[in-house]
Amino acid sequence: MTAALDHARLLDRLQRLGAIGRGPSGGPTRLALTDADRAGRDLLAGWMREAGLEARVDRIGNIFGLWPAAGGGDPVMIGSHIDTVIDAGIYDGCYGVLAGLAVVEALRAAGIVPARPIAVAAFTNEEGVRFQPDMMGSLVHAGGLDLDAALAAVGTDGAVLGEALTRIGYAGDLEPGSIRPACYLELHIEQGPVLEAEGLAIGAVDSLQGISWQRVTITGTANHAGTTPIAARRDAGLAAARVITHLRDRVADAGTLATVGSLRLEPDAINVIPSRAVFTVDLRDPDEERLQAAEAALAGYLETLAAAEGVEVATERLARFQPVRFDPALVRLVAEAAERRGHRWRRITSGAGHDAQMIARIAPSAMIFVPSRGGISHNPAEFTEPEQLAAGAEVLLDAVARLVGA
Repeated sequence: MTAALDHARLLDRLQRLGAIGRGPSGGPTRLALTDADRAGRDLLAGWMREAGLEARVDRIGNIFGLWPAAGGGDPVMIGSHIDTVIDAGIYDGCYGVLAGLAVVEALRAAGIVPARPIAVAAFTNEEGVRFQPDMMGSLVHAGGLDLDAALAAVGTDGAVLGEALTRIGYAGDLEPGSIRPACYLELHIEQGPVLEAEGLAIGAVDSLQGISWQRVTITGTANHAGTTPIAARRDAGLAAARVITHLRDRVADAGTLATVGSLRLEPDAINVIPSRAVFTVDLRDPDEERLQAAEAALAGYLETLAAAEGVEVATERLARFQPVRFDPALVRLVAEAAERRGHRWRRITSGAGHDAQMIARIAPSAMIFVPSRGGISHNPAEFTEPEQLAAGAEVLLDAVARLVGA
């Protein structure tokens, strides 16, 4: 195969897309279905059309750049997402979508006619910052979430997802899941320190951690900070703090990653004992039994805490995904492509959730990782060296070429 990637164009597009929604700290904020997300979508759809692809949008807002094949059949799907967290980096998700586009352009420029179609995908609301659950577009595509339920989701700002899709012009007419992939490959930055620490260029991702998200609400009694004795307090803030330290000291020691990433106290006054604490708990583990054990341990602790502190505790499930094992043949294909290119590689587990874990429900799937400097992601300091980005894109190109018979 003589196809060659235009690395300079890939890097330029990453910078141009990364400039949309950029804030004073230098990182973009393109939350799903905001005006900034619309601008990013418009740019991507334009690049797809320039590449000779048919840009299609489904009813959950997923964007697909389609390259048909004379023989028809289900497409080889490649992609990721372009929405971001607040004050993000420019590579997370975007690299996989734009590298997928670069792969198609390389194959077309080489005059290669694929034996099966190729679809470049950008899935809606992967990050789950504004609307929950995360990985929503790919989950709906895979049939794991009812479309109407997704469209009715209410965002953190009160927006209704279906109305937001219509407002930005991306409420498509394609039925979710109608483009069923023959297989799916997702190229991504690692978002962790392993590859860099080991001096490796490529991670052949063979598994992905299970994820459990909960919202916990603790209700106590507001009272005067200066006149209420400690023994008489029903302090929701203290109870929340005890949960946080319990997660670090007990759950994390068992091997499960535990994070409280959002915490709100009410009435949020310096001289008032908190009457209410609302916080999130993120549990992750590649082993389903350990993840279930961590969930059970947290539930038991919350029950004990409520009695000990005289507070009421309620929990709400936000998301729950089991660990994923990716398709062995695709993982092997990635490893072989890395070896042919002379790149050092290893098998690796993804600590983050990705659209690939949803698409794995309906099609053979795998992922390719490239290093992240310092293991930093979801941060404007997120960075991967240009030559490392090029290496990952080349491995993706070689793998896709094999899959489409080039």
